[in-house]
Amino acid sequence: MEHFDQRNKSFPLAHMVGRGRSVAVLLIGLVVAGAIMAFAPDPTTGSEAGSNLPDDAESALAEEALAQLPESGDAPAFVVYASEDPLTEQDLAAIAERGSDLARELDVEVSPPIPSSDGTVALQAVPVPTGLSSTDNDAIVSTIRDTASADLPEGVSAQVTGAPAVFADLGAVFDGADARLLIATASVVAVLLIVTYRSPWLWIVPLAVIGIGDRVAAKVVDTFSAWFDFPVDGSTTGITSVLVFGAGTNYALLLIARYREELRRHESRHEAMRDAVSAASPAILSSSGTVILGLLALLVADSPFVSRIGMSGAIGIAVAVAFALVVLPAAMTIPGRWLFWPFVPRHGDEDPSHRGWWFRVGRFVTARPWPVLVVSLTLLIAMASGVLSLRTGLGQDEQFLDTPESITAQKTLSAAFPAGTSSPTRIATSEDKIEAVVAAAQQTAGVESATPGQSTSDVAEVTVIIEAEPESDDAIDEIRALRSAVHDVDPDALVGGPDAQALDERTAASHDRALIIPIVLVIVLAMLLIVLRSIVAALLLSTSTVLSYLSALGVGWWLFDGVFGWSATDVSTPLLAFIFLVALGVDYNIFLTVRAREEMRATGDSTGSIVTALAVTGGVITSAGILLAAVFTVLGVLPLVLLAQLGVIVGFGVLLDTVVVRSIVTPALVRLCGRRFWWPSALSRPRHAR
Repeated sequence: MEHFDQRNKSFPLAHMVGRGRSVAVLLIGLVVAGAIMAFAPDPTTGSEAGSNLPDDAESALAEEALAQLPESGDAPAFVVYASEDPLTEQDLAAIAERGSDLARELDVEVSPPIPSSDGTVALQAVPVPTGLSSTDNDAIVSTIRDTASADLPEGVSAQVTGAPAVFADLGAVFDGADARLLIATASVVAVLLIVTYRSPWLWIVPLAVIGIGDRVAAKVVDTFSAWFDFPVDGSTTGITSVLVFGAGTNYALLLIARYREELRRHESRHEAMRDAVSAASPAILSSSGTVILGLLALLVADSPFVSRIGMSGAIGIAVAVAFALVVLPAAMTIPGRWLFWPFVPRHGDEDPSHRGWWFRVGRFVTARPWPVLVVSLTLLIAMASGVLSLRTGLGQDEQFLDTPESITAQKTLSAAFPAGTSSPTRIATSEDKIEAVVAAAQQTAGVESATPGQSTSDVAEVTVIIEAEPESDDAIDEIRALRSAVHDVDPDALVGGPDAQALDERTAASHDRALIIPIVLVIVLAMLLIVLRSIVAALLLSTSTVLSYLSALGVGWWLFDGVFGWSATDVSTPLLAFIFLVALGVDYNIFLTVRAREEMRATGDSTGSIVTALAVTGGVITSAGILLAAVFTVLGVLPLVLLAQLGVIVGFGVLLDTVVVRSIVTPALVRLCGRRFWWPSALSRPRHAR
């Protein structure tokens, strides 16, 4: 077989490896990383960082219109006082006193306590300014909670809910999140690298390089956040960190595997690394380019949260691939071969992978392609059937894995008062239409009350309380009916409030999926065409990757619905899972088929090329898949349902891609297609015809 020493050694990154050059590259990389981490500005933060609400949504326009009202700069926090027995006059007096204390401390007007019909619950509204930073909002909510709970009569408890309290609890989810996520992720990566390399110290080099890359990526995201004024929160930085560690370590595994292979062919470790970089870089750059372009496609999303994930994730992947292809080769060549101890690859050693487990898997699959393919596809399609019953749109009380105080208080409030009391619907109309709007709202099914509020010559407010639980499916249906009724009497009216925002978020998510998924599919197809130069290969690989995504989403939904008891996925979950699984999942097919193409050019044997490619890449790709799945599962350390759902779907989907699609489906397809798999490139023609 033709030696791969004949491959193109002029790949630019390969020239950065050398006895003196490696030391210089490593030092320059560390200096640049240190400067970025030291001088990066603080990011823009805020309660809107995780918002899925587009700026042009009706509820957002309603909020903007109502901001013109004299007292529009406040959002109510609700203090819910509860007792097992009906509250006495003394209890209500003590509650009123707590309200007076809050009024003095915050310099606001606090409503008198409003008892429920059974007398066991009382409600106080405390206005909180809108547009505050997360820190200021948290401080005010903390003051309300401390003051409201102080010196209450025995048996009376106080809890705080409302939008400011929910934002504060959401922020508390991410207190210390960076440290927890970093420790958990680094620990998982360290363990899996030790198992993969069976060396007491080799794992330290890639983990250190990618770990520094993760911190640099975080600071670059902070810089973009500050410069372009887009807010970030723990969910944004958490997902970005997982992408950097997962993808960065994948690229490191592929490069190190090729380096170890080349060390058996070269006496010089620098020559071996130059060949490894030349051979691995095209696959790594094409796969990372697919991920980056897929993430950048999210910038066209209506949902601000999704577009921010796209920007920060693309930055993270770009930094990860830079560290994997520039800093890591330098760091790996400085120590020498002993870094692989006790399994040191020597010049002239035979590569054991050519007759190992994955070689036998490849021979088995290509010997029985039809039965293997039919069974695999049947399994994938069966798992994908779960998508048919998928529901999206979690209620406000379902956003957290651990129920925070604001959600507990909301449930107490909903049991004693109309469910929508803590999240009233607000309608922006005109002064001359206010009576007609109130009447139309009152006649709408599911509306508990509709009352006129403030007004100016430009805008008037109508406050509506609906009966359904906030952000539930029933609440969404009632908002649709309310909008229809209101627009009949005032086409220019705008219906806003939390439930209307939830409806608009669901609408935006549906629009984003319909727009972005085709764009990403075109990106994946285009990248596969560029890398493999084969229409057949590009179509088959992208189709198998999409089927793998649908299978993971279907199984994930069965778990969420039947095991975890979640009523739906978050509105962002299907789209983000698609981006991560299709863009990252196609990596493994790229790594496999790029190597198969290399073997095909050398031998002209389509079946033998895919068997050899699976033999030499199977171990590293499986390790990379397991590692990436484990890293995404680490998102579960953050008690937010969205991140847990992403961790489950992406983790399972990556394993499915690694074990079924890359190891079974792709080799079977190559065997069945033969040379036609590479059509219309020259590889599809017999060697004598080229």
